[in-house]
Amino acid sequence: MQKAYVHIAAILSMIFWGFSFILSKTVFELYTPLTTIFFRLVISSIFLFPLIKLTGKFEKIDRKDFGLLIGGAFFNPFLYFIGENYGLDLVSVSISAIIIATIPVFTAIVALKMFAEKLSSINIFGMIISFFGLTIILVNKEFKLDASPSGIALLFLAVISAVIYTVYIKKLTLKYKPITIITWQNLAGALFFLPFFILFDFKEVMLIKPDIKTILSLVGLGVLCSSAAYILFIYAIKHLGISKSNLYTNLIPVIASLAAFFLLKEDYSWQKASGMGVVIIGVMLSQFNRNSRFFNRRKL
Repeated sequence: MQKAYVHIAAILSMIFWGFSFILSKTVFELYTPLTTIFFRLVISSIFLFPLIKLTGKFEKIDRKDFGLLIGGAFFNPFLYFIGENYGLDLVSVSISAIIIATIPVFTAIVALKMFAEKLSSINIFGMIISFFGLTIILVNKEFKLDASPSGIALLFLAVISAVIYTVYIKKLTLKYKPITIITWQNLAGALFFLPFFILFDFKEVMLIKPDIKTILSLVGLGVLCSSAAYILFIYAIKHLGISKSNLYTNLIPVIASLAAFFLLKEDYSWQKASGMGVVIIGVMLSQFNRNSRFFNRRKL
């Protein structure tokens, strides 16, 4: 039953993150990505701090762990959200989601370098397949990029930041509860973004009157995507390990693309659909463990 809860937690976090692309696109109609990120983190902090107080789960962070906490917050939410949100502002939901889905591939490479995890020939083949699938999605029939190069670069900044972040998080989960980690990291992230928000967006934001759709989307981003999803995912990392938990990110592009098709009426060509399928197959192969009965990756 405990294992079932862990996998359910991982799946729920991916559902929330899949819909985060839709919610962000909705908010971008009124606010800049910078303002969206800042409000998202502030809402998350306002939600989480009373929650940990009321539930009696408040934990102080030891001074010696401040470096891990601040370092983790710098990579995610700070750098990750810069890459994801500004990339999403320039690229479609489905392309953004499939690039984010390559996180497990890069996680495997980092695990190999830092933790001496072995990669089989099937794993390496899977990585090659993943990048071939990305090429199908990003390049049109004239072999030209079918998406903004700047947007693609920003999204890969998010991918790299997420991979580094999981290394920090794995160390913190050995000592603190998931809700403690994400509460303090979201507060740190909001403080990272605060001076940029005041400098670039504050005056314009004061003149905007948000509608109910924008407000609800921001609340969803703050409570579900920046709070509940991260708590659930950190819980999964604690029990499944970094690599195996990241395998679930394969669900993000499926959820995001289907939601974009039905809710945002985003174009969904056969080329994009086939490329997405190739990427997901490649990601699964890159994490394949011969010693497992399923497509599971080794724990770190």
